Amino acid sequence: MSNSGKDPVPFAPRTAPDVMEDLRTRLRMTRWPDAPEDAGWSLGTDLGYLRELVEYWIDGFDWEAREAALGELPRFRASVDGVGIHFVHAKAVAPPWSAMPLVLSHGWPDSFWRFSKVIPMLTDPGAYGGDPADAFDVVVPDMPGYGYSDRPGGAPLDSRAVAGMWASLMRTLGYERFGAAGGDVGGQVSRFLALDHPERVVAVHRTDPGLPAFGGDLAALTEEEREWFAAWPAWSRTEGAFAAMQVTRPQTVAFGLSDSPVGLAAWILEKMRAWSDCGGDVEKSFTKDEILTNVMIYWVTGTIGSAMRMYRANAGISAEEYGRRVEVPSGFSLFAREFLTPPRAYLERTTNLAWVSEVDRGGHFAAFEEPELYAAELREFFRPYRGLV
Repeated sequence: MSNSGKDPVPFAPRTAPDVMEDLRTRLRMTRWPDAPEDAGWSLGTDLGYLRELVEYWIDGFDWEAREAALGELPRFRASVDGVGIHFVHAKAVAPPWSAMPLVLSHGWPDSFWRFSKVIPMLTDPGAYGGDPADAFDVVVPDMPGYGYSDRPGGAPLDSRAVAGMWASLMRTLGYERFGAAGGDVGGQVSRFLALDHPERVVAVHRTDPGLPAFGGDLAALTEEEREWFAAWPAWSRTEGAFAAMQVTRPQTVAFGLSDSPVGLAAWILEKMRAWSDCGGDVEKSFTKDEILTNVMIYWVTGTIGSAMRMYRANAGISAEEYGRRVEVPSGFSLFAREFLTPPRAYLERTTNLAWVSEVDRGGHFAAFEEPELYAAELREFFRPYRGLV
C-alpha cells in the first residue's frame, strides 16, 4: 500500500475475496458473551442489537458496493514527510480562481468516511441549493495509522506532528494558503495547523475546542467556564473508559479488536450511538450499511490498534502547547448533541473568535449525521476569508 514517490497517485482499493471469506467465518464463529436480562445499552454495547447487526453483516451487507461507492471519490496516496498518506482531493465545480482550498481532519473512531457525504456539497454547492461562489477544493486525509494511510512503524504521531504533515501535503497539492476544519482529534490537528502555520491558514473552523486547558488561576474564569471545567470529570467517569484505555494500554485491547470483527464493531458502535444525536436509537443517525462501512474500513486496513495509539501520543503533548491561544480567525459550530458544549467565554479566551453558531441538531459526527447543515456552516464561516487565499 506504500507510495514512496512524492507525487500523488490515484488510489481505489478493492478487498480481496479471501479477506471477506475470513471475515464471514469469524463472524459465524463468534463466541458471544452473556448479558444481564434487560441490560440494553446500560453496560455498553447492547447484545441483542449487535447480534442483529452481525446477522446483517453476514448475509445482507454488500461491502463490494460500499467500497465501490467510496471509490467514486477522487482518492490518492502520496508520501508526506516519509509516511504514505491516503486522501480525497475533490476540486470545486467552479472557476479555479474562486474556489477556496480546505483541509478537513477527521477524528476517532472514523477516517475520511466522516466527510464522505459532505464533500460534494462543498465542491458543488450550487447543486445543493447553495451559492456556487461558496465552492471549495476539498482535501480529506486519513491520519497516519487510520484508514488507508500507513501505520507509523515507530512512535505514534501526535496531533501537532500530523498538522505539520497536512501543511506539507497542502503545499504538495499547490495550496500555499487554505482553510482548515475538523472535530474531535481532527479539531486538535486543525488547531495546531493554525498555531504552527498561521501564515498559511486563513481561518480555522471546529465543532469542539477539545479538552479544557487553562494554566492560570481558575478564579479568573467566568462562572460558566468553571462549571464547564467541573463537568469534565463526571463525563470521564461515565463515558471516558475508552480514552483511559487508549491513552494507557492501547496495545492490550488491540489484540482482541484486531482478531474479532464483532469485538471491533462493539467498540466502535457503542461510541457511534453514544455520541450521535440519535436519542438512543443508533439507526436514527446511521443505517446499518453506514455503521458497517465505518467498521469495515478499520477491519480491512487493520488500523484499530494504530489509531488508538494516537491517544497515547496526544497524552504526551505538554499542557503549555494545549494552552496556547489561536490567533488565526476561529469559528465554531456547536451541534446540539456534541458532548459538553463550551461557553462562549472560553472560546473567546482561547481563540481569536470570529464566529460561533449553535446548531439545533446533530452530534459528534455532525459532518456525517447532518451533512447539509455542516456544509452550510462551513460556507457561512469561511465566506469572508475567500479573498485571502
